Amino acid sequence: MQFINYSLGFIFTLLLTTNLLSAEATGQNSPQQRPNILVVLCDDLGYGDLACYGHPVIKSPNIDRFAKKGLTLTSCYSAHPNCSPARTGLMTGRTPFRVGVYNWIPMYSPMHVRKQEITIATLLRQAGYATCHAGKWHLNGMFNMVGQPQPSDHGFDHWFATQNNALPTHKNPFNFVRNGKPVGDQKGYAAQLVADEAQHWLTELRDKEKPFFMFVCFHEPHEPIASAERFTKLYSAPKGSTLPAHHGNVTQMDDAFGRILKTLEDQKLRENTLIIFTSDNGPAITRRHPHGSSGPLRDKKGATYEGGIRVPGIIQWPTQVEPGTTSDVPVSGVDILPTLCAVADIPVPDDRVLDGASILPLFKGEPIKRTKPLYWQFNRSRNEPKVAIRDGDWKLLARLDVPTPKPSGGISAQEIDDLKRAKLTGFELYYIKNDIAETTDRSESEPEILKQMKQQMQEIYKEVQAEAPRWPAWEFARYEGKILSEYYRKQAELKKKQIEK
Repeated sequence: MQFINYSLGFIFTLLLTTNLLSAEATGQNSPQQRPNILVVLCDDLGYGDLACYGHPVIKSPNIDRFAKKGLTLTSCYSAHPNCSPARTGLMTGRTPFRVGVYNWIPMYSPMHVRKQEITIATLLRQAGYATCHAGKWHLNGMFNMVGQPQPSDHGFDHWFATQNNALPTHKNPFNFVRNGKPVGDQKGYAAQLVADEAQHWLTELRDKEKPFFMFVCFHEPHEPIASAERFTKLYSAPKGSTLPAHHGNVTQMDDAFGRILKTLEDQKLRENTLIIFTSDNGPAITRRHPHGSSGPLRDKKGATYEGGIRVPGIIQWPTQVEPGTTSDVPVSGVDILPTLCAVADIPVPDDRVLDGASILPLFKGEPIKRTKPLYWQFNRSRNEPKVAIRDGDWKLLARLDVPTPKPSGGISAQEIDDLKRAKLTGFELYYIKNDIAETTDRSESEPEILKQMKQQMQEIYKEVQAEAPRWPAWEFARYEGKILSEYYRKQAELKKKQIEK
């Protein structure tokens, strides 16, 4: 991968500036002239799960070609190491604990992105964009029920979504809802169904007099995994291994992504469309599917170490982003909202704290104008540190002086109380630019940097802690768990009968 040569930036910057000035002079601010926007979010796709990020086996030809024509980010971060909070940060530009999304959101949970939060979809719709969501939603517990905002309340004209996972698996799911109406049993795989909806909206349903914002959220490769044979047969493994299912699942998603890109080309939309491809967190690496990859990073999904939060990130925007380039400048999911506001030439909300910054300067070889470090907090983190910040080349992590809540999708009064009173302790410092595996704690050898970053972390942490809302105690309903237990029981019975035959 070729790093951006900022010394050659004069010609590129001159061309880009001329282009932007010309756009302004010809009315780029009018809705019809604004660029289209496509954000593609994968689920549990690890930093090392794509060929273009170094995986030696997984086939991801469409994403690889996409990367060759775009900007590959090697320090791209999700807003959180877990799915619902990461999506919350992306949609609101606010670290998810400010919003009140502290964990993944089970069905029926009172936790949700509240109506008073402003999403990028709402801002773009108000600015004249046609908006569409296709795929996983996971920003509320009372999905498609009264009492909590639904995708239409958070800015989407058209939506085709599941609350969390495709159930019972990616194959033939029954739980998709389209614009408030359950669609029932579906034939096919989740990635295919999501791509079908995206293609149908692009070609038939959208208002073609408006620019569009489409948010495509693939379920892949999150469990419960199911992959079509034409993808699993690409991978060899010992009998009984789930590796072909996992790797094939990534390739299945890649195929669906390629279909959406082809639709944009067929509709002659590609040249005026900004496309951002990324993931919601690191790889799950579960007992059933221990095959996801963090690459050279430490740990996995659920951790505040790099493996939990550093993810693939690729951007393509013809005439604005130099093809075939790479940047190691840190960017985060919370940067999406301010970036897209800048792209659409609309103001960011000024009545609340935002944690992201526009990354448009990056496209011109200029520094991102941040006013604070990137910040992560997960009180249920798999690793001991629960809070992290990254400021330039350095990363600081900290523990909390309260017990880690037991694994659950529920909400206890004790957990909320601890969240509001916990203090930072046990700091770790890494020179992350040259130590992405976080092997050498520099907290003792760099006391001045430690002191400065501790102060930065404390300021953000206290601010977030004060703003974080309280949810009522709620007992985990295990809605999905019961469905999956019954599905796996039937699968075991079927396998047993086949063996007996």
